[in-house]
Amino acid sequence: MDAVNDFLIFLDGFLGSAVWFPALLLSVGVFFTLYLGFPQIRYFRHAIRVTTGKFDKLGAKGDTSHFQALATALSGTVGTGNIGGVALALHLGGPAALFWMWMTAFFGMTSKFVEVTLSHKYRSQTADGTMAGGPMYYMEKGLNAKWLAIIFAMATVLSSFGTGNLPQINSIAAGLQSTFALDPLITASVLSVCLALVIIGGITRIAKVAAAIVPTMALIYLVGAMDVIIPNIGNILPSFAAIFSDAFTGSAATGGFLGATFAYAFDRGVNRGLYSNEAGQGSAPIAHAAARTDEPADEGMVSILEPFIDTIIICTITGLVILSSGVWLEKFENEFQRADMSFVAGNYSEENPADVEQLFAFLNGDDSNVSRYSGQINLIAGQAADDGDFTLISSRSLAEHTVYSRAEEPITGSLTVVNGRLEDTEVVVSGESLLHSVPLTTMAFSRGLFGDFGKYIVAIGLMLFAFSTAIAWSYYGDRAMTYLLGAKSVLPYRIVYVLGFFYAALADTTVIWNVALITIVLMTVPNLIGIMFMHKEMKRTVSEYWKKTDHGKHRT
Repeated sequence: MDAVNDFLIFLDGFLGSAVWFPALLLSVGVFFTLYLGFPQIRYFRHAIRVTTGKFDKLGAKGDTSHFQALATALSGTVGTGNIGGVALALHLGGPAALFWMWMTAFFGMTSKFVEVTLSHKYRSQTADGTMAGGPMYYMEKGLNAKWLAIIFAMATVLSSFGTGNLPQINSIAAGLQSTFALDPLITASVLSVCLALVIIGGITRIAKVAAAIVPTMALIYLVGAMDVIIPNIGNILPSFAAIFSDAFTGSAATGGFLGATFAYAFDRGVNRGLYSNEAGQGSAPIAHAAARTDEPADEGMVSILEPFIDTIIICTITGLVILSSGVWLEKFENEFQRADMSFVAGNYSEENPADVEQLFAFLNGDDSNVSRYSGQINLIAGQAADDGDFTLISSRSLAEHTVYSRAEEPITGSLTVVNGRLEDTEVVVSGESLLHSVPLTTMAFSRGLFGDFGKYIVAIGLMLFAFSTAIAWSYYGDRAMTYLLGAKSVLPYRIVYVLGFFYAALADTTVIWNVALITIVLMTVPNLIGIMFMHKEMKRTVSEYWKKTDHGKHRT
């Protein structure tokens, strides 16, 4: 598993973590924002009116209402990215990462408007009477580039696992285990059955479940967040100040946080922003294709609301809870994951600025005097017998009060470390370090008026958020399979999807998230290329829409 994780990190260095990807994502959003005249601002009010059904017409083709399509798409985006993804972005990039998540959402509102409108315009009706749409249809019919459509559809199937399946159940299992001490095997078994029962019903059942879950989970989460923000209200303005002041400079080291450069905050913020709202990824157009309307731009208008709700509202709330509570700077007792640990040669201290600078460069993959440790660790009752000549880094922080055990028994003897990794994979290492992802958000929610009870809100909210995401992404995957291999391929796909869901509950969290980073890029790049080539048709479609509807006042 260490080798798999290292390979994923290697690939990510050329894909999601390379500077070209966030630059491409934002550039496309900026281009369409300027080209179409800031539609995310000009059309926002109209989008709300369309969503509420003000312009619905009897007899329009489709399987769901505008609200149900929006709820389905939101259920696909509002998930672990809003709870664990924001925490991971802040853990890696500091407060500035939230600023770049906002930028991704603002310009992503336009990207989503474009991709949904074009995809809805070229949707098709399948043999069973349901609607099928998505970027693969505009790529084939609008661009005459079936080869690109096939690449996108294949990437969608992969991403349905990497984005919508594996990280969701993994986070649910981790959250329920830490909060309720629930065995991940039980979580995997129960929720896998529930998932199977929902997705068998297709888009109609999925849309109904999503329309019920999304408002409920949003309300529960908001109540829990206000429980933390209100007693920490004095830290809200300083939190906003840090977000904006660090946006173009990076965040300095403080507490257990080793610091973040501008480039790192930019990259992590944009990447996590995309994971959260999926603007430009091409996933939401598949859900919106089912909406009942004969006007493609109608559904494009509805989709403008998604990044706003998902990132600018929900992710901001999560970010403020974490920043205002101060937990992102604190170390907590936890069990270290192998993928988060690295033994380095020499003794380092957070009190020494030179040490902090070198460690941060090492973690970033830049030139550094820090090297990975290889050698022995001598232990007595689970603790290092002396300071030795190594330092353990866990979750990008210096580990403290470390205990080594095997089969829940502290180890006395020696362990071998090779190139920064423990050779014995059965050894469990625990101690104090920074937290990230869901555990960090869980800790933040326990710093409010509800005290430790706040963590239950995270666990419940996470279960609803993540489960609804897995439901929505199963639909995206089966539409892609329908495009590639026909309707007969849907049932085998759903079976594999449920099995993958079960397995991921028991897998390493860091590895799962690294898989997500890669599959997102594979799906997003073809879609961004496609909508750029269709920019003139997009502008023409919007112009015709406004002429036909007289700015939404009537239908012809």
